[in-house]
Amino acid sequence: MNPVRRRLPRRERFAGLSFNRMLPNLMTLLGLCIGLSAIRLGMDGRFGDAVIAIAVSGVIDGLDGRLARLLKATSRFGAEFDSLADFLCFGVAPALLLYMWSLEPWGAIGFLPPLMYASAMALRLARFNAALDTAPKAAFAYNFFTGVPAPAAAGLALFPLFLGLEADQNHMLWLREMVAYPLFTGAVLAVVAVLCVSTLPVWSFKNFKIPTSGILPLLGGVVVVAALIFADPYLAGALMGVAYTVMLPFSLRSYRRLAKEAEARRAAAGPVEGGYDSAKVE
Repeated sequence: MNPVRRRLPRRERFAGLSFNRMLPNLMTLLGLCIGLSAIRLGMDGRFGDAVIAIAVSGVIDGLDGRLARLLKATSRFGAEFDSLADFLCFGVAPALLLYMWSLEPWGAIGFLPPLMYASAMALRLARFNAALDTAPKAAFAYNFFTGVPAPAAAGLALFPLFLGLEADQNHMLWLREMVAYPLFTGAVLAVVAVLCVSTLPVWSFKNFKIPTSGILPLLGGVVVVAALIFADPYLAGALMGVAYTVMLPFSLRSYRRLAKEAEARRAAAGPVEGGYDSAKVE
């Protein structure tokens, strides 16, 4: 006869989050550290390294959200943490860099444009977080940001610094003096601040569909842009800022066209009882 086995107490599983669910927040933290390091590099006078650090933070910011959705690790904590990191990396860091590089000789007056830009960035991010709890938007509106997003705004704000660093490399003193003049730098910061808090619809490129005939030209363009970034990153940053600014009117035109088409579909379909209009919400 077999002896009765004594049942051992069951070991409790370790409680906590998996590494996969923490990975997006870890990437956000890495981007935050790199953005903060950009400020230290600017204080040491290494403005070229500082703008590259902000650019790396922008790449990380574009990846962490997509990684969170891919791993199904999205959370309200992650959204709030990402916004705080964006405020530091793309609001405070560019403002301080431009103040130290160009605006400091004007003293308190020179500090006004960085203050305006950083405040506008905080308001924009607060509006974005508040919109998470609002009613669903129209389906086509999910392809647009309201106002210029934080990483793009940082790139536009750093346009004078990109040109100044390019001028330093090529010994173009006239260009260096022109773009580093406090009035020019301050005007750029003020304009970008207005774009941040505006209601201008801007393409988000999240669901941007490329026709089959345009795939190869797009890949070729990416190769050209990558080669330019590695060959001359400061010129590449300035050119991308110009290209993004030129894109804004086309984004507005696209939004208005899609809004008219959605309104025409709603008018043709008539009111929908007992639910949402499929043309109105996603």
